[in-house]
Amino acid sequence: MLYSAPMYLRRDPFALMRRMMQGHDRAFVTRGAAPAFPALNVWQNAETAAVTAELPGVEPSDIEMTVKDNVITLSGERKAPEVAQGTTWHRRERGYGKFTRTIHLPFEADTDKVEARFRNGVLQIVVGRAEKDKPRQIKIEAA
Repeated sequence: MLYSAPMYLRRDPFALMRRMMQGHDRAFVTRGAAPAFPALNVWQNAETAAVTAELPGVEPSDIEMTVKDNVITLSGERKAPEVAQGTTWHRRERGYGKFTRTIHLPFEADTDKVEARFRNGVLQIVVGRAEKDKPRQIKIEAA
């Protein structure tokens, strides 16, 4: 008996590929790992790097930050809400517990030039670049 491809394959040669990718997405993407916490943005200019970390539900006193060489480490804990005994959860999507994030900066940090502010659940960090790590303009003299 001869094999006859299904009609959708004869009309669209990429249909099988799309079906395979949809299956992959259902199997892996929807059940994938939870996003890292806290969510971060990092950017830099010639003098500094800036980091923002979203930490809703975390008190500033529950956050520890260290800076060494070119690494910032944030750690802390987001505490679960206290609920009455016998309460039934209908949805529980927010994660709770201890967290640690390590951010590698593109340059060595000057630990004397680090500022951190916490407002409305967002930690804003500005890190100055160490003088010895800054590129230096070299003057070229005529011979």
